[in-house]
Amino acid sequence: MQIIQNIREKGAAIVIAVITLSLIGFILMDAQQGGSQLFGALSSNAGEVNGKVIEINEFNNKVREAEFNEEQRSGQKPDGVRVYQIRDQVWNQLIAEHIFDEEATKLGINRFTSRELESILLSNDAMNPLAQEQSLIDPVTRKLDPVKVDKVIKDLKQRELLDAQIINPITLNTKVNRYSSMISGSAYYPTWMQKRDQAATKNFASISYVNIPYTDIQDNTIKVSDEEINAYINKNKELYKQEAGRIITYYSFELTPLKEDSAAALNSIQQLVGEFQSDTNNAAFVARYGSTIDFQDKYIPKAQSASPYLDTIITRPLGSVFGPYYDAARNSYVIAKYLGSKAVPDSVKARHILIITNDMNSGQQVRDDAAAKKLADSLLEAVKAGSDFAALAMQFSADGSKDKGGDLGTFGFGTMVPEFNDFCFYQQTGERAVVKTQFGYHVIEINSQKDIKPAYKIAYVNREIFASDETVNKANIAATKLSANKDAKSLAEYAKKNNVKNPSTPPLVKESDYMIAGMEEARTLVRWAFEAKQGDVSDPITIGNQVIVAILDKVLTEGVQDASIARAAVEPMVRKEKKTEMILKKLGNNPTLESAAAAYNKQILQAGLDSSLVFSSPFITGIGMEAKVAGAAFNKSLLGKTSPAFGGTNGVYVIKVNSIGQKPADSQDLLQQQYNQKMGSIKAQINNWYEGLKKLADIEDNRSNVY
Repeated sequence: MQIIQNIREKGAAIVIAVITLSLIGFILMDAQQGGSQLFGALSSNAGEVNGKVIEINEFNNKVREAEFNEEQRSGQKPDGVRVYQIRDQVWNQLIAEHIFDEEATKLGINRFTSRELESILLSNDAMNPLAQEQSLIDPVTRKLDPVKVDKVIKDLKQRELLDAQIINPITLNTKVNRYSSMISGSAYYPTWMQKRDQAATKNFASISYVNIPYTDIQDNTIKVSDEEINAYINKNKELYKQEAGRIITYYSFELTPLKEDSAAALNSIQQLVGEFQSDTNNAAFVARYGSTIDFQDKYIPKAQSASPYLDTIITRPLGSVFGPYYDAARNSYVIAKYLGSKAVPDSVKARHILIITNDMNSGQQVRDDAAAKKLADSLLEAVKAGSDFAALAMQFSADGSKDKGGDLGTFGFGTMVPEFNDFCFYQQTGERAVVKTQFGYHVIEINSQKDIKPAYKIAYVNREIFASDETVNKANIAATKLSANKDAKSLAEYAKKNNVKNPSTPPLVKESDYMIAGMEEARTLVRWAFEAKQGDVSDPITIGNQVIVAILDKVLTEGVQDASIARAAVEPMVRKEKKTEMILKKLGNNPTLESAAAAYNKQILQAGLDSSLVFSSPFITGIGMEAKVAGAAFNKSLLGKTSPAFGGTNGVYVIKVNSIGQKPADSQDLLQQQYNQKMGSIKAQINNWYEGLKKLADIEDNRSNVY
């Protein structure tokens, strides 16, 4: 609730607190993004979690609340992609709450008493959101002031925000902590597993082997059919699940300015140079010609200059115009008029007393403007007459800095709202005055100023380089001609013949997506993809600075992939299986090391002579990552015998186990260290419990029917 922090952020309105506790951050770290503007109202619910409906009104209310809170924090209303991001964040939060509430109810840990709540709200524990508000801390005890806390709670009750901002998050967080403690306490590393793991690291083997690499058979000699791909998928369905979605190909036409558009902007700004230099009303001139660089009738430090050519501009005579020059940051041509310089501090230390007209929490008027101005003026006169500034600040100021006697510390140029900033940086040390800002009336005293350096007053006029109507029409006509090709073959042929850009497209477009391959606000294209039929070609769709023509290549239903989707991933696996069969057939039944080596002109090699071949590691010196070979090396039935030929990761192997030995036992300290590491690993795995619950949940997302 510190007003000065909001002054530093140039005017964000004050709210008591924006409560975002650890649960949502903990379980939603990978939450995707979203927003909040309605396309229509085609469904009464946003979705379901395990049969429990998430009403659309509940969802919309939470989205609006999240948007409002962000606006209070940033001072800007969220728009564009950020709107979609907020919607997805709220959706994932509601899913988490529903899933966890159901689990907590099953386990009987969902009860949260009023005594527990009171204990948390008056504690200085990190779980308590009020403990983060410095204005609620007693300056003497450095603990929460119960009287102030009670006032805040009453205020939140009046505004019907107590449940949403305090009680619900704390309740949920408490339940999560209980559940996490139960899960963490279940971590167990049984003795039999310890012995097994120790044996896996202490036992070592040595083998003789023959390896026939798969690369001995050329890939292009092995044909893999769709039937073989699908058969492999059916045997490994868990590995090839697919979500419902669409696969599209799209072509883009840029709406970016052409050379002719850049030349037109340059010519337009060149014509203003003479008039700009002779005009004496710089503010009016800048406004008249629609510059997007506002005129600032003040002296700006070099570090905050709007021009990369400042060093050149300030060497010219006063009143002269420099340019045009190209400003890449604004994609503009700019002319700059040098109006003068002045010594300005780099930083200022000041204190203030803030007199407000409206309560910053409730919005209710506490005094009218005239009364606030009169009180501020009287406080200024009292300070000038020798009254203690710090004591007056603690008594009258509405800002959190009052506990420090109004001391704001040291701040840089431009970090305060304009009126506050201008007084502190353009007046002298020791000056005092009443200054009005959007927050009220400030009694300000400048305590010190450091690093006095030149600052410069410069007027700028710019011309942004836009795509002309002719450029836009050209792109739209080209897109319309492409979209006239209504099948995939003719579309691709036309695009190739006319050099139409075909960016890489995502493997899957989901129904709630709002971005495609980096295109922001692509919701229109997504909705088209889910309303179209397979093979349909879209009409031109404008997204940002592109006109898009898309074709719906494939409609995917939830289930298992087929050969057309999974071929790239599955074909190498099937090809490897077929190569294995070919090699095994040539080796014949029960091959020896010698016969296997002779069949493919290979050598009999050895591994493990350095005691590095251990069961716990699939990496074998001289062979690489081969889990099956490592496993077979510890098969005691193969000790002194030749194994059947088998396929591995990189080839087919025939091995003979020469010996299985054991390294000396580890010390107790090392065993304890290994135990601690394993327990830490087990706890880390089980602490990902939310993802497990989410995977088991039946989640139905209906938002695409509404937005």
